[in-house]
Amino acid sequence: MSTPDLLCTEAEDDLRAAVRSLLTDHCPPAAVLSRAESGRAYDGALWRALGADMGAAGLLVPDKLGGQGGTAREAAVVLEELGRAVAPVPYLTSAVLAAGALLGCDTGQDAVARLLGALAEGRTVGALAVPLSTAPGAPGAPGAPGAPAATVRADGDGALSGQVSGVAGAAGADVLLVPAAGADGYGLYAVETAETSVSVEPLTSLDLTRPLAAVTLTGAPARRLAGDDRAGAAIGRALLTGAGLLASEQLGVAEWCLTETVRHTKERHQFGRPVGSFQALKHRMATLWLELVQARATARYAADALATDSPDTPVAVAVAQAHCAQVAVHAAEECVQLHGGIGMTWEHPAHLYLKRAKSDEIALGTPGRHRQTLAGLVDLAAPTG
Repeated sequence: MSTPDLLCTEAEDDLRAAVRSLLTDHCPPAAVLSRAESGRAYDGALWRALGADMGAAGLLVPDKLGGQGGTAREAAVVLEELGRAVAPVPYLTSAVLAAGALLGCDTGQDAVARLLGALAEGRTVGALAVPLSTAPGAPGAPGAPGAPAATVRADGDGALSGQVSGVAGAAGADVLLVPAAGADGYGLYAVETAETSVSVEPLTSLDLTRPLAAVTLTGAPARRLAGDDRAGAAIGRALLTGAGLLASEQLGVAEWCLTETVRHTKERHQFGRPVGSFQALKHRMATLWLELVQARATARYAADALATDSPDTPVAVAVAQAHCAQVAVHAAEECVQLHGGIGMTWEHPAHLYLKRAKSDEIALGTPGRHRQTLAGLVDLAAPTG
């Protein structure tokens, strides 16, 4: 087994610089705040620039299928920068979760290949129709590995009926990938959101930059992309990849919060000196920095394990999510508190990072859920009494 490489390559550094430059120009905090108040699902112009023009939407898709032929390491770089900007784009939901589910299907099928190519080019936005809180299952679990229970039924004529709530990326998506069960067993289906039999009702979300929606299907026409033999594994792998890469987004959130807090405490003066020079605040920021270093290592390890298809991938993902989720929340809370009164206002972007951190903490499994998974993977018995 190869040794994990936690350092960024030159190509990854170049990708980071390009994405950060794009976000600096098109996604400043004031623009994110304005977008959050607009009620629109995501920034279409920014998504076209990032997903289509820069090619980020197809990073996980092989060249022969219309993508960029990258790996989870490159996708992790993009997500880290998106986390630093709390960018309102459907990268995690479309380019990672939806594309990942399709990659687990038979890409030799014309329907799968065409849809995957459209997602990779950024001209179609997809969403995996499972609640955002759905955690990847542990290998060897009963039934299809990682497959969430279907709340949608498939009729004999290929129509789907049912509801899925708490779906991230459904608002603004062109196509939904829906797990459903019927007479033919468990399967993964593609449904166009333009159909009149498809209702996507926005929900009140804590994180306005990644809105949730309730999807209701009433006899919606659908294409079956994978049957019982592959659908569960495809969805399970997509959720595992999403959870592993979400750690990089959480890292980006924490990085911005610490950087902004240090900058503010250097400039804010009290009693004739910068407040950042007070020992109590130094200790709090030093603690954050140590947590951030550890988070960076776990997030990079998860991305590298996914990229190399390491047998340790489930362990790496569970460790990364259990740690990075809490680091992001802690960093965001400290950012709000150490900014004082201004940190409590709507005009300052600190609340956007706290909301993204809290939303990410329960996305694709809570830290407690991932610790439970980790305990099972390494045969560590839960404490009793």
